[in-house]
Amino acid sequence: MDAYLIDAVRTPFGKHAGGLSHIRTDDLAALPVARLIERNPHLSPADVDDVILGDTNGAGEDNRNVARMAALLAGLPDSVPGVTVNRLCASGAEAIVQAGRMVRTGDATHVIAGGVESMSRAPFIMPRPDRAFPRSLELTPTQVGWRLINPKMNAEWIRPLGECAQRVAEELGIDRARQDEWAARSHELADKAWRDDVFADRVMSVEGVTRDESIRPGTTTETLAGLRSAFTPDGAVTAGNASPINDGAAAVLVSAVPEPHAMARLVASATVGVAPERFSLGPVDAINKVLARAGLAFDDIDVWEINEAFSAMVLSCLHQLPKIPVEKVNRQGGAIAYGHPLGASAPRIIMDLCDQLRRRGGGYGIAAACIGVGQGMAVVVHVD
Repeated sequence: MDAYLIDAVRTPFGKHAGGLSHIRTDDLAALPVARLIERNPHLSPADVDDVILGDTNGAGEDNRNVARMAALLAGLPDSVPGVTVNRLCASGAEAIVQAGRMVRTGDATHVIAGGVESMSRAPFIMPRPDRAFPRSLELTPTQVGWRLINPKMNAEWIRPLGECAQRVAEELGIDRARQDEWAARSHELADKAWRDDVFADRVMSVEGVTRDESIRPGTTTETLAGLRSAFTPDGAVTAGNASPINDGAAAVLVSAVPEPHAMARLVASATVGVAPERFSLGPVDAINKVLARAGLAFDDIDVWEINEAFSAMVLSCLHQLPKIPVEKVNRQGGAIAYGHPLGASAPRIIMDLCDQLRRRGGGYGIAAACIGVGQGMAVVVHVD
């Protein structure tokens, strides 16, 4: 039995403290779920077998299984269950893949999958004191990165992700100029995609927010060159060639029923582990593995989406995968422009991949993402 992506919708991706930051995370997750049901009146809400959402933080309003909360808040019957998964930056892809497995095995017919993240609303946390009446208490932010680190962890593993990506890029000879060029390309292509109205049927308006807020039209390598290093004094990774902090949610209807308007068929997926400090190369092994699993070659892939955590990361992967034509990668820009609301990012690239394939008349596509703590994931889809 095959699994099909029938329909998908997402919120705009709001910038940090931007137009979506006043919306509770569980309410944000419910928005595309409710819209997906509204857009597909042939599907009775009671026929949804499960709701699976990726969510990376889980420390605030997304605690206690945000997928179940979103299902209830979206008005689904209380008979519809929900489960939340966390594979960091690929959490939303993991949700879609798990939904596909349920459909393929006959455990479900219709599943809503996707992801959510409100990085603006990520709370501060405080560890439980080791003794009564501590003299001081320290609050830790949970927006991004490590927190409450286990002292047994290798020091190399827990370096900031930007610094890790920067080190790998330096090792491969990828300089600041190339990274800034890729970032400028991302903004230019994302702005063009919006001006070309390619998201008209995919991105829902939310309280007056109608467009991804982090896209900066007119971004040039010259303006990016003026930004200071973000992680080390003289490093190449800056706020301009890294993905920003964002808020957003996405939902995809995965079904066993190959409806005429289906977006795509799920073909294969692969997840791999790499050394945590070399997380930026995670997509390399994942792509090689998923191609072998699907019985495909690089030349068989018509469109590539590689989630842009950092320019350094995408360029490092392309350096290691020279058979991928650069012109086929992120042709509508990437997360450096759109933003990277962690749980919702991978569903966005899968949606964009399917839509690009459909506009070109079909073919195979791969969506891939690096994952913190040393993993990579890749998903193959096919459009007839």
